[in-house]
Amino acid sequence: MALVREGRQWRCAKGHSFDIARSGYVNLLQPQERRSKNPGDTAEAVAGRRRLHDLGVTAPLFRGLAAFLQASETDVVLDAGCGEGFYLGSLAKESGCEGHGMDISIPAIDAAARRYPSCAWIVGNADRSIPYSDRSFSVVMSITARMNPAEFRRVLRDDGRLLVAIPAPDDLIELRGKGRERVERTAETFVDGFQLVSQQKVSTTADLDAAAVQDVLHSIYRPLHAVDAASMRVTFSFDLLLFRAA
Repeated sequence: MALVREGRQWRCAKGHSFDIARSGYVNLLQPQERRSKNPGDTAEAVAGRRRLHDLGVTAPLFRGLAAFLQASETDVVLDAGCGEGFYLGSLAKESGCEGHGMDISIPAIDAAARRYPSCAWIVGNADRSIPYSDRSFSVVMSITARMNPAEFRRVLRDDGRLLVAIPAPDDLIELRGKGRERVERTAETFVDGFQLVSQQKVSTTADLDAAAVQDVLHSIYRPLHAVDAASMRVTFSFDLLLFRAA
């Protein structure tokens, strides 16, 4: 389904129109695509992540990701599972690329649309389908999000790039212990239709006060234990994989 924005509505190739919310996003999530009444990140998790971004905690991760991807103003970028939009919105602002973000969480997309109005934001289930026509994008990103290889390849141009960021084993190690090594399994997920061309790790640490630590805990799944410390140094770490469409 190809989407075209027309004033306060979006229209698809089949002629159906969709109203744009006051904050600037469109909700394409259908009832049968929901696994719960309010799927995806909660408003509390979204607010916690936003405070961490505003503190600059994740800025080194973004800088590493942006340098690795090397997006330009000629790129058209889809962030599938974009959350509250920090990485896509920052990338669009820095590189001048055209940004499109999609996430299943209404609070996340609402926050993204309010913070980064120059990008297009959609509520939808990227696990099922991506509501764009074939070969719409020069870049697709999946940043610690679910992966849909078939749909990613369909909407990616034949010369396009796919950037996948996954939590490295030491990501948030202080809060949930050492994680799994995911690089090999992730590469295998994209063996059909993609060629892995580069990989890199980006990491940073931040000294967080008790409130910021709680924001981290609200925004992640399965923390190791409750944290009562007044402050803590926390590790944030991504493994970045860059694929070319094959």
